[in-house]
Amino acid sequence: MKKKKYKKIAKNVIDLEIKALKKLRNSINNSFINAVEAISKCQSKIILCGVGKSGLIANKIAATLSSVGSPSYALSASDCSHGDLGSISKKDVLILISYSGNSEELKNIIQYTNRNKILVIGMVSKKNSTLYKAADIKLYIPEVLESGYGIVPTSSTVTQLSLGDALAIASMEYKNFGKLDFKKFHPAGSLGKKLKTVEDLMYIGGRIPFTGESTKMKLALKIISDKKLGVLVVKNKKGLTTGLCTDGDIKRSIQKYKDINELPIKKIMTRKPIFIYKDVLAAKALQIMNEKKITSLCVNDKKTKNRTIGVLHIHRVLEADVN
Repeated sequence: MKKKKYKKIAKNVIDLEIKALKKLRNSINNSFINAVEAISKCQSKIILCGVGKSGLIANKIAATLSSVGSPSYALSASDCSHGDLGSISKKDVLILISYSGNSEELKNIIQYTNRNKILVIGMVSKKNSTLYKAADIKLYIPEVLESGYGIVPTSSTVTQLSLGDALAIASMEYKNFGKLDFKKFHPAGSLGKKLKTVEDLMYIGGRIPFTGESTKMKLALKIISDKKLGVLVVKNKKGLTTGLCTDGDIKRSIQKYKDINELPIKKIMTRKPIFIYKDVLAAKALQIMNEKKITSLCVNDKKTKNRTIGVLHIHRVLEADVN
């Protein structure tokens, strides 16, 4: 019976939080738009501050905002009364988070921001509170039912966190912060792997196995052996790529001709090879190679589509554990 009771408790907690989120969704208004614009246009830092559990939420929202291009950090509300107010400048945007909006620790911060004309965004659930009245932009979070006899901060912290996430994603969209920007802030771990681009993995410069159209296969075979990529990029006198010669092309030509040594490479190369651009995700490039059953892709310049600036080999993609 106890096991069933615990399952029921879990479902009740989650049900209360779902109801809280629905109320939050219905409360989104133009104040949210104003907050997004203030965050996105901020020329300095976004500073978040809260008391107790709201302080922990402030830390998470600050981390999320920073990761999507809005430099942010969290301050301890109690430490602000002991010197940390000095870290808030007039160009900053301050987000204060409080369920009641009447926490004693916030009053000194509000007085300081009022005196110094610092923009305050208030995330608060009590409209008659000090924070709600003082905030320049008021983000009202509807009052909700908490779990644990109605006294444990659960539903309220979920709504605070969700509103913070919504601000971060909307600001990201406002600033046109894309996948490539996101990658710069997440170079390691699984996110870093997923966001690797062709440019991160392609061979460039002297590593590209270039050769001319008139190169005899005797020399071409030596080049392909030296470069160790199993492929040659064939270009014309203008430096534009006209074909690709792979191990497969060589094998097929050996079956077709008695002696390939004196043949010019353009005789056996694959014309109009598949190419890709350097800013494409490596995972997408791997998908193309798998679908086309090829092991290499020319990486071409966007301005001059037939000019190759790199070569991507499937082994490099697999070694990077891109998926």
